[in-house]
Amino acid sequence: MSELQKGIEYMQNHQFEEAAQSFNNYIEENPEDPVGFINFANLLVHLQEYDSAERFYNKALELEETLPAAHYGLGNMYYEQEQYQQATKHFQDAMKQGLGDEDVYFMLGMSLLNQDMPKLALPYMQRASELSPEDVDIQFQYGLTLAYGNMIDEAYEQMNVVLSIDEEHSDAYYNKGVCLLYQEKPEEALLQFEQALAIQDDHLLAGNAKQQVEQLLQERDG
Repeated sequence: MSELQKGIEYMQNHQFEEAAQSFNNYIEENPEDPVGFINFANLLVHLQEYDSAERFYNKALELEETLPAAHYGLGNMYYEQEQYQQATKHFQDAMKQGLGDEDVYFMLGMSLLNQDMPKLALPYMQRASELSPEDVDIQFQYGLTLAYGNMIDEAYEQMNVVLSIDEEHSDAYYNKGVCLLYQEKPEEALLQFEQALAIQDDHLLAGNAKQQVEQLLQERDG
């Protein structure tokens, strides 16, 4: 097993000091191989040592200009620091250089969403959902993106997709309720909030929404 493989295995087992040593050994043995620098940078991001991670990613890119994995790593690093504009740039660069899995589409979508750009985020979130139909987090965030983009009917249906994967997803029930309020169906919305609370009794948003709808219905019905 190479030092690189050892480092990856150590990292997966949360043996971070050993992983760092193995990656360092690999870099010393292979100073012209950018893969060692990328893996060491990924470890440093995990340890929240962002300045050092950035130097390692940039060293990898000095060795080889077309490195989608380095741009993806930089995107994640900036995303973790809530620097979403810079994250967006690097995820876009990773895609331009050929990376096309669900993770890069999802992270680019999330970066745009965090900049209040749901319409721009939507095609990336949709593509991520197509590539990973069983990933409940991706499906849920796609539903939220539809909602933020005022596509309320589509958001409602997407929350049903989430519930087809995880029938105990309290946030999906809550968001179905919100969609129903937009559709002016308070009685149906109330049932969704109650379902969310049945799954998670301390769901604050669902609890508040339930109280408000009950008060609305009481005032309406006299």
